[in-house]
Amino acid sequence: MNLLFGTRTGVFRGTVEALEEAVRVLDCDRVLRVRRFGPRTYAATRGGLYRSLDAGRSWTRIETPRPEVYSVLEHPVGERLFVGTHPAHLYRSTDAGETWTECEGLQALPSRESWHTPRHRNEAHVRALRAAGEDRLVAGIEVGGIHCSEDGGETWSERREGVHEDVHHVLVVDDQWVASTGDGLYRTDDAGRTWMRLDSGLDRRYFREAFAHDGRLYAAATGGPPNTWDGPRGTDAALFEAADGGTLKPVEYAGGPGEFVLSFTAVDGRVYAGTTAGSILRRDPEGWFGVGSVSSGIASMTAVADPDGEAE
Repeated sequence: MNLLFGTRTGVFRGTVEALEEAVRVLDCDRVLRVRRFGPRTYAATRGGLYRSLDAGRSWTRIETPRPEVYSVLEHPVGERLFVGTHPAHLYRSTDAGETWTECEGLQALPSRESWHTPRHRNEAHVRALRAAGEDRLVAGIEVGGIHCSEDGGETWSERREGVHEDVHHVLVVDDQWVASTGDGLYRTDDAGRTWMRLDSGLDRRYFREAFAHDGRLYAAATGGPPNTWDGPRGTDAALFEAADGGTLKPVEYAGGPGEFVLSFTAVDGRVYAGTTAGSILRRDPEGWFGVGSVSSGIASMTAVADPDGEAE
């Protein structure tokens, strides 16, 4: 089994048996998401969209309507391909990326004119894109909130009331969504109509990603956005776990608190994480330990198998 790591300098690939030997397999601009759908793996980057058909060994660039791709989704797998871009637009392809059609309903939302922030050239981007049912799509906007489509992307409804508008990631587990934002971790059990905070009582509120595996929720946070990490307290990160819907509790991990966990995945029953320093961590029964590293922070990661195998 292999792991792919999306970083600021491209995609790295390593086997779970020798992650200290991970090598760069795609030299490209900053990678925002690495995701696998069936036999296809995608890298959404600030320089475009890339696809691999051989478990990340080789990559082909796919032309997209806008060059900065922040999120990617195949749903249904093998039928429709979606990309979310900067500025915040959503496009759909039914021919594997040969041609694209804009999902114009996202642009028609009442809050559209408010989607912007000085940090991102006074614009926004579709940072998170998930399927939450046969025809239900969820889009998270940085900065602009969460929105939902019940018809495969044609029309959209706002689900931003009660959740912070700076959305970095949306985790979908059965009927629950968990939103990682610049000010808190939120959960909804009713498709975003109401939200509750999961980080009450915690002293760090800047979340990048959450992950669920085998009944346990994992998330990490810092006290503020990246422009604060060079201050007196540094990154000052924490890693949290919650079992069976319980309260998030801090856990020790290799590299903490100086390294911030940005991404997670699971393979062969074990959870892995990637940090701002490029460290690869693994959750063992005794705790979180370093098992390798790459030369740049790991913003996204996924498990892939050789073409004749299957990945989690």
